[in-house]
Amino acid sequence: MKKKTMNKIVAPALALGLLVPLNAQAADHAPTASTPAGDLRATLDQLLSEHYVLAVTSMMKAYDGAPDAEVAMKALDQNALDMTPAIASIYGDEGAAQFEEIFAGHNDYSADFVEAAKSEDKELRADAEAEVDEFVEEFSTFLDAATEGNLPKDAAADVLELHEDQVLSVFDNYVAGDYESAYMTYREGYKLMFDISKALSGAIVTQMPDKFETAADTPAVELRSTLNSLAGEHFALAAIGMQKGYDQAEDFDYVSWAEDQNTLDFKAAIGSVYGDEGAAQFEKVWNGNHITAQGDIVAATLEGDEAKIEEARMKLDQFAVDFSTFLDAATEGNLPQEAGQEAIKQHEALVLQTFDQYVAGDADAAWMSFREGYAFMFGVGETLGNAIVTQMPDKFAETTMPEEMPETGLGGAQEPSMNTLYAGLAVLGGILLAFVTLRNRKVSEQ
Repeated sequence: MKKKTMNKIVAPALALGLLVPLNAQAADHAPTASTPAGDLRATLDQLLSEHYVLAVTSMMKAYDGAPDAEVAMKALDQNALDMTPAIASIYGDEGAAQFEEIFAGHNDYSADFVEAAKSEDKELRADAEAEVDEFVEEFSTFLDAATEGNLPKDAAADVLELHEDQVLSVFDNYVAGDYESAYMTYREGYKLMFDISKALSGAIVTQMPDKFETAADTPAVELRSTLNSLAGEHFALAAIGMQKGYDQAEDFDYVSWAEDQNTLDFKAAIGSVYGDEGAAQFEKVWNGNHITAQGDIVAATLEGDEAKIEEARMKLDQFAVDFSTFLDAATEGNLPQEAGQEAIKQHEALVLQTFDQYVAGDADAAWMSFREGYAFMFGVGETLGNAIVTQMPDKFAETTMPEEMPETGLGGAQEPSMNTLYAGLAVLGGILLAFVTLRNRKVSEQ
């Protein structure tokens, strides 16, 4: 049963990778992000970052007493179970069972923190904090032993403790009504999960070089992981933002701020590559039929105006055509228009499906769609990454990172090179800005 769930959630991401025929995969010697090590890192990218998103979101919903709070917590628990097949493929069933017992168990502390906040029970809070410390000790010991010291216990403990502190910081600031601090920390904590993924995948590849052959941090894989991070964060903020808009939640504007910050990472790179004229062309396409469309859908849903909802959906369809044409040109045909259009439309459909099911009160379906839509975004890293690598293979043939990195403000892992990063993120900027669900601010005023 667990394996079935894993296949259901991961399959959409893998399917996106099949949409585009990539020349880089035709020659064995050509650089590619699609390696066993790259796949391992991408799987960990997805599952670990989703854990963070679901942990923070489910705690907020439980504190608010939201109707879908219990279902969101179940999604968090299922995320932990979905990690088991990945771990079993590396360390066998016994190692996977041990991992599952430790990792899945620590999700139980979330309810204690929520209850302690609601009842202002300092003793319960202290007990929950002690349980977190116990988890950090136990899990860091497991990781050290499992990787045969390639991920040392002290290093693992430090990053696990930071992760737990960030989850609690987001929650505590949310409870206090300090939404600015909450969402600033949310973004920091999200990025940390990709650092953890890099460290863990690197340790496993070092431990088993014959199984993976190439490193988990080649320039092409680094690009793929960067795209994974930005794409996944976009979807999470877009879907949650639409829920917050519909609920007219107090923190709606701050979710919107976080989403805007996610897009700024792309906009700066666009100007760095194409100059003012290229950035202006990009902005025209980006703004054309998309910038307010999903916000319009939220507002129209609150008004019960079906005609406006349909009008906004048609804008999204046209945008998929316009922007996929842009992507085809930007990647010199390595991301063909037809495939790009299909991917953009499928992404938008999953965002809207999640929202529609949430509005209908079908929490089980909404959170299943959320997980499917989140997983889908991890095909962007592989597909778009390989399109860029195919477009400029010489830039990704290097085996070491350059000493100087561009100032992009993205944080996280090092990037392959200045030109490749700019070109890669500029193209990514295209596809993800196409996906950006900028809201109609009128929603928060209703």
